[in-house]
Amino acid sequence: MKTEDFDFDLPKDLIAQFPAKERTSSRLLYLNNLREWQDTRFVDLPDYLKPGDVMIFNDTQVLKARLFGKKESGGQVEVMIERILDHHHVLASIRASHAPKVNSKLILNDVIPVTVVDRAGEFYRLYFDNSRSVDDWLDCYGQLPLPPYITRESTELDESRYQTVYASNPGAVAAPTAGLHFDMDIMTQLRDLGVSIAYLTLHVGAGTYQPVRVSQIEDHAMHNEVFHIPQETVDIIQQAQENGGRILAVGTTSLRALEACAMQHDGRLVAGHGDTNIFITPGYRFRIVERLLTNFHLPRSTLLMLVAAFAGMDIIKRGYQHAIDRRYQFFSYGDAMLIERNHKS
Repeated sequence: MKTEDFDFDLPKDLIAQFPAKERTSSRLLYLNNLREWQDTRFVDLPDYLKPGDVMIFNDTQVLKARLFGKKESGGQVEVMIERILDHHHVLASIRASHAPKVNSKLILNDVIPVTVVDRAGEFYRLYFDNSRSVDDWLDCYGQLPLPPYITRESTELDESRYQTVYASNPGAVAAPTAGLHFDMDIMTQLRDLGVSIAYLTLHVGAGTYQPVRVSQIEDHAMHNEVFHIPQETVDIIQQAQENGGRILAVGTTSLRALEACAMQHDGRLVAGHGDTNIFITPGYRFRIVERLLTNFHLPRSTLLMLVAAFAGMDIIKRGYQHAIDRRYQFFSYGDAMLIERNHKS
């Protein structure tokens, strides 16, 4: 398929720049089993679930992954941590007028000595001074990395609202945004309804914002992301499948972790850690997930391609146009969609 098939025009004023007043006050566009789009509200989500259903949440926590500084030569740099490799090494992208050389030094935030160890494609491996761990350096000096389409500086509000209420495993540089709509009250409602809630971890990388730049989507190479699926989550899903419960992935990251694991183990879920660069496009056969809660995604993005694979290409095009016509809010701080899987997928 061609990348241009996943393009669309979006008025800039529909790109949400701030979170909704309350986490649950967003709108919800629902694709039902009749392949019809329904306008509803996120607070009505429990109406679309039943006892025995399972919701899978990604409990990753967003790092304060953005740092600013200079090279030994004095040139300015911006460093975005992609992955923490150990207590002193990271994989990161660097923005600078001239690419830094291997073995050169950086000073970040005027206090953090960093060495450029080597380069792997578009990323650099960096060594942070060992007087403190990378986690400590980021806690003290890092900035929250808001998405590039949010055209303002991060604030104290973002410190809480660009994290899910259940975030517990630091490692992401972007939030699993479908989860931003949940507060503890609605999660209690879901449990009281008899819905099982389970967690996994997938640390979202900066590649989530990158448009596909090749003309044919099969030529695109995905970034690797780390995931972990606990045994408890595997057990909950297997029990639900045996008893007729439906598996709802909260966000594309939860879906990708589940489907990547199943793909790696002949359709079975197996607890443990893994790396994935799974690229889900129309024609993919889903093994685990039957329902998807997600936000609206960027044009020409891998996430839009995933959603089109899940729901059907023509249906997603109609749904996005419906959302634009009715002035839904888009992207990380925007509104949500609940999608029943196209069972031809």
